[in-house]
Amino acid sequence: MVSGGDNRTILKPRNDDRTYKQVVLSNGLQVLLVSDPDTDKAAAAMDIHVGSYSDPEGLQGLAHFLEHMLFYASVKYPKEGMYKKFLSEHGGYANAYTGHQHTNYHFDVNAGHLEEALDRFAQFFICPLLSPEATSREIHAVDSENSKNLLSDSWRLCQLQKHFSSKDHPYHKYETGNKITLHTRPNARGIDIREELLRFYNKQYSAGLMCLTVYGKEPVTKLENIVRKKFSQIKNNNIEAPRFPGQPCLPEHLKIMVKSFPVRDQNVLAVTWPVIPSIRQYKKGASQYVQHFLESEAQGSLIALLKKLGWANSLSASEDGTLDYAFFSIYMELTNAGQENVQEVLNFLFQYIKLLQQQGIVAWIFDEKRVMNSTWFNFKDKADPIEYVVGLSDSMQNYPVEDWLATDALFSDYDLSAISALAHQLQPQKVRIFCSSKAYEMEATDVEPWYGTPFSVEKIDDLVIKRWGESHVDARLHLPSPNIFLPTDFSIKVPEEEGHPIVIRKSSFSKLWYKRGTEFKTPKAYVYLSFNCPESNNSPEATILTYIFTWLLADEMAEYAYYTGLAGLHYSVHASKDGLEVVVEGYHDKLMSLTEKLVEKIVNFQMKEDRFAFVKEKVVRNYANMRFMQPHGQAHYEINHILSHGAWHLTECLDVLPSIDAQAFTVFFPRLLSRMFVEALVGGNVTRSEATTLMQHVEETLSKGPLVSIRAPSFSQMPERRIMCLEAGTEWLYPTAGFNPDDENSAVGIFFQAERDCSRSNVLLELFTMTAKEQHFNQLRTVEQLGYFVDLYEKHYENIRGVQITIQSTIKDPTHLDQRTEAFFLMFERELQKMTDEDFKNHAAVLLDVKMEKYKNLWEESDFYWREINGGSLQFDRSDMEVQALKELKKEDLIAFFNQKIRCNGSERKKLSVHVFGNQHHRQLAIAKGEVTVPASYGNGVSNGHGTSNGHHLTSNGTAPVTTMADADSCKHLPTGQEVIEFPLKPDNLQHISSTLNGHSDQSGRTPIRIDNVQVFKRSQSFYCSPKVAL
Repeated sequence: MVSGGDNRTILKPRNDDRTYKQVVLSNGLQVLLVSDPDTDKAAAAMDIHVGSYSDPEGLQGLAHFLEHMLFYASVKYPKEGMYKKFLSEHGGYANAYTGHQHTNYHFDVNAGHLEEALDRFAQFFICPLLSPEATSREIHAVDSENSKNLLSDSWRLCQLQKHFSSKDHPYHKYETGNKITLHTRPNARGIDIREELLRFYNKQYSAGLMCLTVYGKEPVTKLENIVRKKFSQIKNNNIEAPRFPGQPCLPEHLKIMVKSFPVRDQNVLAVTWPVIPSIRQYKKGASQYVQHFLESEAQGSLIALLKKLGWANSLSASEDGTLDYAFFSIYMELTNAGQENVQEVLNFLFQYIKLLQQQGIVAWIFDEKRVMNSTWFNFKDKADPIEYVVGLSDSMQNYPVEDWLATDALFSDYDLSAISALAHQLQPQKVRIFCSSKAYEMEATDVEPWYGTPFSVEKIDDLVIKRWGESHVDARLHLPSPNIFLPTDFSIKVPEEEGHPIVIRKSSFSKLWYKRGTEFKTPKAYVYLSFNCPESNNSPEATILTYIFTWLLADEMAEYAYYTGLAGLHYSVHASKDGLEVVVEGYHDKLMSLTEKLVEKIVNFQMKEDRFAFVKEKVVRNYANMRFMQPHGQAHYEINHILSHGAWHLTECLDVLPSIDAQAFTVFFPRLLSRMFVEALVGGNVTRSEATTLMQHVEETLSKGPLVSIRAPSFSQMPERRIMCLEAGTEWLYPTAGFNPDDENSAVGIFFQAERDCSRSNVLLELFTMTAKEQHFNQLRTVEQLGYFVDLYEKHYENIRGVQITIQSTIKDPTHLDQRTEAFFLMFERELQKMTDEDFKNHAAVLLDVKMEKYKNLWEESDFYWREINGGSLQFDRSDMEVQALKELKKEDLIAFFNQKIRCNGSERKKLSVHVFGNQHHRQLAIAKGEVTVPASYGNGVSNGHGTSNGHHLTSNGTAPVTTMADADSCKHLPTGQEVIEFPLKPDNLQHISSTLNGHSDQSGRTPIRIDNVQVFKRSQSFYCSPKVAL
């Protein structure tokens, strides 16, 4: 317990050793202070009880726009970008989001710099600048954010549901905002958007509507002093939190079926009802009970029956809304057969709801849910501080002080009437049905105005409504059985102890690593199993069949997954680069028996042809829908594919998918298991003896498999992970069209390959990215407004590390984005040269703090150890080694790293660029691929026999490349020479920057080489080999 205001106490978990204190400042600001002396990171979040519902009429997206603007500058800190720069320089991060009725700002920072960060953060709410220039620029960022969502089916469905609601209710609003709503229309009406921002801010951003959570290592008394000093100046307008009474849906918006045509290939059924908000009586647990019942995957459940019929793959349920209104919704992913029988699916849904109403509300199910909620709360793992404060600041707006931590997790006594009241609101007379499928292409003739979603709507016939209301419950639908996986043993079985994993068992079939100790004082444990299968990825067919097996296994284990998930036990089985990987984690009580059951299911698996057909349909859809990934995701995907030896491209998998059938699986599966080596890590609250017994059981199960005699592979047969070694001093360019021809976004992905895994090079790389990241974002995102998605970060492919840059844009093509990146590095070179020794020491100290951060929970620890084991590096003391390497670095080392690895004429620079062209840049793609004639100095090169081109641009006559040249006059407009670069660079000064792309030589005279054929290119390159599993 911990003291709150008004003599109330804040309930906290049994194993939570942090101190909490509620404070109310003189201006009415509610504050929750969290003191954690062991934390390496501090964090804070401010939640304001105002959001998009408060947008003025005709200014859709204004609240969201204001959220963007507060990050720029304040009167006290007037230089743009200094808030994020400070955080970046001190190991921190910041973000925000705008909801219907809330806007939340949050950050984290190395624990020693909390007070300085809070001083900057507080200025958001005291006196931000909102300058005219920044206002004009940031509209483009909001527009770019909106653009990236336009082809998202989840965003489209959400807006479509809002479309069918009362125009007088704010639920109906479009909330993100774009250039039209924030610039074009306001200008046409003579509205100054900056004045509207100021008016909105001055009215709505009132201390009385704010809740602040601060998390630090300082005692709560010191945290309180800091907060009072920094935040008491926020004005209080003495206004009430905005409320929006009334229901979003009028009678004409009920009893409707809306059919829409999606972007992706999907069959999604969304069934929703307006309900009385359960949060008003959150202690009753009504919403959680109904959700729990409807989501059940046990025998007798709705989804179990629909899966057996081959009509559905998944089902989820939830309640969403405010204190004034709510919707209870059920979402189903249907198969093609389910889509064809959607009326029957709905029949079964209403029968299952009737089962809930008539027989499904029983005390023992409620008690199971209540016990596990209480268990979860009392043994809750520590989360990242930033994640924790965001959740707490939101809870402070919605719950009384005593439940700020518990929220709705702790139920009161069983109340049948409360649960029954919610269940009986799910009646056919109030239903709203939204069905999204490619099958509706011809029917969907209307268009939703904000996202352009094609749809049609029809009223559901009263006879159908009556039939649903009077239907009898099918005998195949019934209540679940009690959960046998509920934990009862929460004892701590091993001593508190630090140390790295050790090998405690080894044979020709397996190797077992064991991590002893429970520093986190939790009754939880974990098991990682890597089944190294040489046959798993040696062809596109093998890769797909292995993937299909994981889905078939998940399908067969669905009921287990449901029960174990409720009991705090979670497992996954997925295809890996080496074969199969099994992860089991949760309360130790039933963890070993679940792991044994999983291994038995794998070895004794029997394929059912009817389930194979439905799983294959899902797998085909998953692969096909990869073509709708966003361009920045595609750029990353292509880089990974180019660099990885033996990686099969999406197109190769799509080509072979039609030929894969049940017979192919029957032949392949015994071969998959015929040779296998298992590497395992067991740790947490589990004894050495238990770990050894588990591994013995795994080996015995493998040796007795009914389908095949499993043998251990030889060392030469073990899967290899090989990554391309780019040649020093080379630059490669791969231009390609976006997967989705309807996506207007383009993207560039750039990878500067550095070194193999090595402590010194690792920290140099991280120090560089930490130093450059925020400046890169500020220049290309904030100043130049190239797009919403701009990132620079350290990236490793297996044990090869480097710097990766990703930019997505609707306004500029990838060539321009790449040029601006090179221009940024010209600027950054000067900034690096100006760095003082003291600056360098400060940067190094920040990274040192990051390296010395402790694990916050068991899962962070286990994830690190498993990555070291599974990757073959076994650097369990990685942090200590990198800390030592970091302490030995000097400023000159960082400058040398940049000059050699990143600078455009660096002697060891290895650059791979992937340019993804959206549908606005067809001509630029043709130029980049050498398909049209352009001036020679704008070209991409001649074929060099390695699937690449260099020197001049190419045209094709269908048989061989043709080199084209241009006279000198045609090149007069092109930039030449190196100019002095000032920071920040102005976006309209591009003509003064020498291009290094599309055949332009950089200062070293180096010409990028275009990759025309990836497979041919890969065959011409050398590769690094990651360490194999040591048998």
